[in-house]
Amino acid sequence: MRTDTLVVVPTYNEADNIALIVDAVRSQNLGLLIVDDGSPDGTGEIADRLAMTDPGIEVLHRTSKQGLGPAYAAGFGRALELGAEVIFEMDADFSHDPKDLPRLLAAVRDGADLAIGSRYVAGGGVEDWPWHRRWLSRGGNIYAAMLLGTHVKDMTAGFRAFRADALQKLPFAECEASGYGFQVEMAWRAAGLGLDIREVPIVFRDRARGTSKMGARIAIEAMLLVTKWGIGNLLRRRR
Repeated sequence: MRTDTLVVVPTYNEADNIALIVDAVRSQNLGLLIVDDGSPDGTGEIADRLAMTDPGIEVLHRTSKQGLGPAYAAGFGRALELGAEVIFEMDADFSHDPKDLPRLLAAVRDGADLAIGSRYVAGGGVEDWPWHRRWLSRGGNIYAAMLLGTHVKDMTAGFRAFRADALQKLPFAECEASGYGFQVEMAWRAAGLGLDIREVPIVFRDRARGTSKMGARIAIEAMLLVTKWGIGNLLRRRR
């Protein structure tokens, strides 16, 4: 399989999307690593069938749903084992447009350690969201960036590309967050190491098929962890 550029896509009950997202990613001439958390709807089995006919696809099976963060950590570890030079992360539900993958790759090829597909820089945006969801997302990102002292506008973005040597510097296997707080934690740690982070404008769209995995528990986890990390930063600065 192609391993110099590898897109990590975590899945849980994405049977309606998996074949479509595989085709869309592979059409960009990028390798694909699917990390399935034991989906009871057969997502993993569909992915296996697709991988049997395409050497550019690998499937990593996990036994149970353990959260987005651990799924990405497992995928990152495997991607590094395979020798990937650029490692992407993206959702399986087309909220991230696979046609934007080359723009993230171009940013890394241009020298970025981490390229983030951002909704909150000039040219980026969100479609299909009600005002209160937009407000919560934008407010949460502002809160995280201010508390953690970063200049990243879209801390919670899940559409990213890492240079492999930069990813190896980040403790992705030790991250505390299991939900989308994982994205905040990784961006914060990358900024703390002084890595070159560039935000590439993208338009985020709501899923058309399947069921969202986002819930109140995930949002609360992220908020509590960001507050904890922010307080820790403040205390360290006062010592």
